[in-house]
Amino acid sequence: MRQLRNFLWAVTAVVVLTLAVYLTFTVTRWAGRGAGLHFWNTTSVVHEVQSLADLVTVKYVLDKVVVLEDVKWYGESRVLLLARGVVKAGIDLKRLKPEDVTIAGKKIVLYLPPPQITDAYLDDKQSQVIDHSTGLLRAFDKDLEQTARRNAVDDIARAARKAGILEDADKRARAELQSFFKRAGFELVEFR
Repeated sequence: MRQLRNFLWAVTAVVVLTLAVYLTFTVTRWAGRGAGLHFWNTTSVVHEVQSLADLVTVKYVLDKVVVLEDVKWYGESRVLLLARGVVKAGIDLKRLKPEDVTIAGKKIVLYLPPPQITDAYLDDKQSQVIDHSTGLLRAFDKDLEQTARRNAVDDIARAARKAGILEDADKRARAELQSFFKRAGFELVEFR
């Protein structure tokens, strides 16, 4: 009888140990999948969101013809540039502060920084000088093309802003962040 009791205790101990190991791995796996077992606070949310850094959500590609002339009394210098520019916009999530996040149970409210143009540049492979002419008494002005390129970037960034790139960036950033927080276990995500 004593051997039977010791055997039953040993079997019970093995079953309890096996169950404990199984539950430990199961809970860890659920937490890894974002099954709502995370315990979020403002600091952890800000840290996770800031790790996304610059959330670039919109990219516009625009074409622009730039004519730049430098006229002097002794002749003119002129550049005709067909420029293809790329403008990217998004939200700088590093600017998010703990006071910009409010958590209440499964609801999160965020005050997002305003969208901004994060990058504007010319696609050098798609941009080309169509015409570069100098007057009879003028020397070749190598800075004129660079000035035309800088003007093209400024014009393209201005055109993208006018076309609504910042509004598009804000909408897409909110959609991306909403998806991110829903996967993290929040049921309601609001932006202000």
